[in-house]
Amino acid sequence: MTKLNLKNLSLVFLMAILTMASTKAQEKLSKPPISTPWAEKVNPVAPHQEYPRPQMSRENWVNLNGQWDFAIVSKGSSSPTIYDGKITVPFPIESQLSGVGRSVGSEHELWYAKEISLKSSQRRGKVYLHFGAVDWEAEVFVNGKSVGIHHGGFDPFYFEINEALVKGEKQEVKVRVWDPSDDGPQPRGKQIKNPHGIWYTPVTGIWQTVWMETVPESHIAHIKNTPDYDNGTISVLPTVKGASGNTKVKVVALADGKEVASQEGSIGNVIDLKIPSPKHWSPDSPFLYDLEVSLMSGNKVIDKVKSYAALRKISMGYDANGVKRMLLNDKFVFQYGPLDQGWWPDGLYTAPNEEALVFDIIKTQEMGFNMIRKHVKVEPARWYYHCDKMGMLVWQDMPNGDHGNEWEMRPGIIGKGTDRDRSAASEAIFKKEWKAIIDANYNFPSIVVWVPFNEAWGQFKTKEITEWTQDYDPSRLVNSASGGNFEMEGAKITGDIIDLHNYPAATMPDPGIYGKDNVIVLGEFGGLGLPVYGHTWQDKDNWGYQSFKDKEALANRYGEFMKTLENLITAGLSAAVYTQTTDVEVETNGLMTYDRKIIKFDESWLKAAHRNLYSVQVKMQ
Repeated sequence: MTKLNLKNLSLVFLMAILTMASTKAQEKLSKPPISTPWAEKVNPVAPHQEYPRPQMSRENWVNLNGQWDFAIVSKGSSSPTIYDGKITVPFPIESQLSGVGRSVGSEHELWYAKEISLKSSQRRGKVYLHFGAVDWEAEVFVNGKSVGIHHGGFDPFYFEINEALVKGEKQEVKVRVWDPSDDGPQPRGKQIKNPHGIWYTPVTGIWQTVWMETVPESHIAHIKNTPDYDNGTISVLPTVKGASGNTKVKVVALADGKEVASQEGSIGNVIDLKIPSPKHWSPDSPFLYDLEVSLMSGNKVIDKVKSYAALRKISMGYDANGVKRMLLNDKFVFQYGPLDQGWWPDGLYTAPNEEALVFDIIKTQEMGFNMIRKHVKVEPARWYYHCDKMGMLVWQDMPNGDHGNEWEMRPGIIGKGTDRDRSAASEAIFKKEWKAIIDANYNFPSIVVWVPFNEAWGQFKTKEITEWTQDYDPSRLVNSASGGNFEMEGAKITGDIIDLHNYPAATMPDPGIYGKDNVIVLGEFGGLGLPVYGHTWQDKDNWGYQSFKDKEALANRYGEFMKTLENLITAGLSAAVYTQTTDVEVETNGLMTYDRKIIKFDESWLKAAHRNLYSVQVKMQ
């Protein structure tokens, strides 16, 4: 054998070793050590078949979830002609349930491709291709023609595709995705390319439902539902596209299937529905009014969508000691819930199925919580829909990004930090997506608080962002910076709320100093850790703010916190958030394990302890 042949053989051998190593690494990534009970129930051909937009539903739609072709190519490459295999949409490519389990990174792009069928009857009008969420930059092609580019990993978007359609039923859809993860300034939540501690596995690509609908040339494009609790009215502002001069909008409100109010109005105007003997929405009685919104030409219905709304009010008032309190329907209701990250060991950002998506809300309610703080992530619309139906209050965070400013937390001290000096492009990305998130989720009555920033993570121009949010949506309270860098004028903090993070014990800011102008909340505390063998992301080196060896010790410590909270409520505390709903990757401080198979507390004991919090009497002015 010649030296050249030996050299070639060595190269072949080396390539084989590298390929095996790469394959093993991919297998390790694609098979997490634990999975939820719902993973085996996922149908990879047709996952998440529920209608994805319950606040504006139509009958004429097609679910495009399921098997797509995928390819990972160098950034800037042309559309691939050969694909790496199949991926199950809408699970992110890094997840087990995607069927792939590969990372992408900022130097590559992820391409999707799928052939869809479009019958002639489905082309009569405008054809819209919808995406629940794609992280982060998505360019959509239909039959080789780009129909649009969207930036934003947490807001829904759609494109009209009529001009790109070809003759016949068969149409080709491709999606190009680029996601820089923590290499870019964009909102990303807790994703990081090297996950550790409180930072988790990246999520790239399509992670919510893809679907298609056909609408008339003149159609309802959007509706904005605003409750007026004091006057017993529901205001509906429809946005109509392609309307002719003689069209109008009719809105009907129904209670338990029976019409209770009806009103017509002209295009572009608010339509007010006066509700007789109104029923109000609260955690104890989450009553929803169904809405039917019709675009009319004379007596003919051109387009019709179904929606719903609730009469509820979130506001502030003073107690007998002059401390500002958070009110629901003009009454003090102590709001208590877990910090909810919304991560899954098998689906990452995407719950395995609808049953799994609802499970966390159900368990949170069964444990006696009345609120959830959705932490630096935005869920699919159906998650909020179930919160609306179940009466679960929601605080909605803006996903963070563009870190770099400093922050520190000391026991009992308001979070100290600095504003981030972000570039103009970075600021524009944040503002655009924050507005899109508010627009997309405005109609959900369960959302009562907006949280633009968390712990100074990428926080910038706090006063400007907070006041813009207050002006844009005056129907909710704004928590400017949960545990973060507060901007103050005297003792008055920008926004409605002053929010302290303290681990592990429960405490609060001095109500004599801060409670005159702002509602006082404990935005994060607890973090009590209990790793459960066989249900952890890794066998050792798991993490919690304070770890315990058994459930009894864990419950005893939690019980101490509940007694403290009762005293804090009397002193002026309006709400508290316990960290957290589930374990997440190496964090083991959840009420449940990451796989949702073990609840670490006795649920009836928790519910009784929490009931005592809601029973604390607070006298109002």
